Formats: sequence, C-alpha cells, structure tokens
Amino acid sequence: MSIAIPPDADLPELLDAPGSRTGGFVRAVVSTTEGRVGVVVTVLMLALVLIGPLVAPHPPNQLDPGAVLEGPSGGHVLGTDQLGRDVFSRFLWGGRTVIVVPFIAVTIACAVGALLGISAAYVGGAYDILVSRLFDFALTMPTLLIALVLIWALGTDAAVLVAVVALVFIPRLGRVFRGAAQGVVTQDYIAAAQARGERLGYILLRELLPNMIAMVIANYALFMTYAIIFVATLSFLGLGAQPPSSDWGLMVSQSFGFATTNPWATLAPSFGIAGLSLAFILLGDAVTRHLTNDVEASAVPL
Repeated sequence: MSIAIPPDADLPELLDAPGSRTGGFVRAVVSTTEGRVGVVVTVLMLALVLIGPLVAPHPPNQLDPGAVLEGPSGGHVLGTDQLGRDVFSRFLWGGRTVIVVPFIAVTIACAVGALLGISAAYVGGAYDILVSRLFDFALTMPTLLIALVLIWALGTDAAVLVAVVALVFIPRLGRVFRGAAQGVVTQDYIAAAQARGERLGYILLRELLPNMIAMVIANYALFMTYAIIFVATLSFLGLGAQPPSSDWGLMVSQSFGFATTNPWATLAPSFGIAGLSLAFILLGDAVTRHLTNDVEASAVPL
C-alpha cells in the first residue's frame, strides 16, 4: 500500500527534498549528462541566434558577383554561395526563423492543447468524447497536406507558419495532456477542491496543472524539436521562408545543387538545425527522466 505526498505538505521540507518542484527540479535536470549537455548546447545555440546578427561580418544579402562559390578564405570564413553572398553571415542571421516560429507555435499549441486536454479529462462525459473525436479527426489529416492548403490559401508569412505549426501540434499535445490528466483527476486533493466548491478554472490552473508541470515541460521540449525540423522542412520545400531570406532550411535548399563546390553552404545551416534539435532533445530527455523518477519517489511505502 502506498500514499501520495499531499499537495499541502510543508513547503521548506519539499524544497529541500530531491524531487521538489522548484530547486530540486533544476538540480535533478542538470545532474544528468543529458541535462548538462542539453543546457550547454541550448545556451550556445540561443546565443548564436540572438548575438549572431550583431557580429556578422557582412550583410546577409550583400552580393559580390566577383566572388561566386568561393571556398573559405580570410574575407569569407565559410566561403560564398551562388550569388556571392557570405555564407557565414547568412548562417549567423538565419537561425531566427528556425527558433522563433517554432517557439511561438509550440507555446500556442501547448496552451490550447493543455486547456482542451486537461478540461476534457476533468469534465468527462459528452465534452470529453467531443474533444477526443476532434483530436482523432485532426490526427488523421496528413500533416503536409494541412501545411500545403493553409500556405496556398494564406501565403508564407511568419504568422501563417506559426498558425500551421500550432494547428498541427494542438491535437497531438492535447491527447498527451488528456491522458496525463486522467491519472490526476482522481486524486484526493482534486476531490477536496471540489468539496470546497472551487470553480473549474481554479481546479484546472491551481490543482491539476501544477501537478503536471514536469510532464508539460518535457513535452514542450520534445515538440520544440519536432517544430524546428518541421519549419526547416517547409522552408527546404519552398513552403516557408522565401528568398532572399537567410533561413537555414532555405539555405540548405538553395545550396544543395552546389554542395560539392562549397559544402559549407550546406553543412553550416544543417549543423545549425541539428544543434537546435539536439539541444531540445537532450533537455526533454533529462526532464522526462526526472519526471519518471519523481513519480516513482512520490509513493511512500507504509
């Protein structure tokens, strides 16, 4: 027989415990190799995206007809592309779309998916069936087809890309949150909140969500990886960023034909996409491991 640690336990004791939700959470994540490497890679990639444009030696779209497809040199660290543009400068400028669009889209998808999934698990009945069937229907639609239709109808602006990614991920995140919430809604503290007459919003935001926060963070990191690759793929296919943008996915697409002449024009943005994806994969893995250990430690044998 086991009992769950009550949510109203003494705060100082919880903060000192290895599995606490605040200091213990951060310590548990960085205590693993995946977590430490993930944090380092994330900081480096974010610094590259944020500071890169400030230190770029050339404007990203500056043409130099006399230096077309040159290899690395003193004036061009990574050489030039087919239009004579500096590859290194375009690389330093090109990460913003790949990180900003997924960040906004996954944040929206996470918020909407959590609201729908958690509320469906709590309310149950016809509402749960309706939301679940909507999720199932959305998941049957081919992802690329949704992107093609929306981009064809609305264009390739950043706002459209955000909407496309968010719509693709909302049902996936919603299903995850609904499944996780179903294991929480039966806890005693939820019944106590109901007995006190608390409103639905209070129970969802103050009782259910805080007890699912580690799982939310883990899935957020995981879906950030999916979104980064998805947005880069759209740009590679010509459905995302458009020329003369220095978006990494578009850079790979434009330089693919002359990869043997100046491979860095293809390798640099590819490494950038891989670095961002690796960072969030490692962070998600570390958070997931902490979540699993925290669940196992939350049951105290009598």
